[in-house]
Amino acid sequence: MLMRTDPFRVLDRMAQQAFDAPGGTWSRPAAMPMDAWRHGEEFVVEFDLPGIDPDAIDLSVERTTLTVKAERRPRAGEQPEEMVASERAYGVFSRQLLLGDGLDTERIRASYDAGVLRLRIPVAESARPRTIAIESGTSQDRPQLTS
Repeated sequence: MLMRTDPFRVLDRMAQQAFDAPGGTWSRPAAMPMDAWRHGEEFVVEFDLPGIDPDAIDLSVERTTLTVKAERRPRAGEQPEEMVASERAYGVFSRQLLLGDGLDTERIRASYDAGVLRLRIPVAESARPRTIAIESGTSQDRPQLTS
């Protein structure tokens, strides 16, 4: 039901980590790690967004495309006299997922706790497995063969 958008995403992410500065810009956002799995009649997707204020997260759905954008800014007014280590990425992070037609995009639920954005995307009623009753016919219902 969730479709991958780019099979080379892992290679792009590794290249970005090796050659680019961490973080991203609005025109070229950095990727965010995610996990996705099916749990009963819904899909669960988690994005790692540590240190990001929930108000700085933008979540939108257009047709079958889900977009998550977030921005981590350095803390205002806390400029260090001497930076000892700087490994945390700042800037814009973004991720898009193509959702299958069998998902109910009208009922997506989102929560944010401990730096993890969790989405719950229900499977549409029409896409859920169902059983079909088999009627047993009598001889009157069967077509008669004539010779």
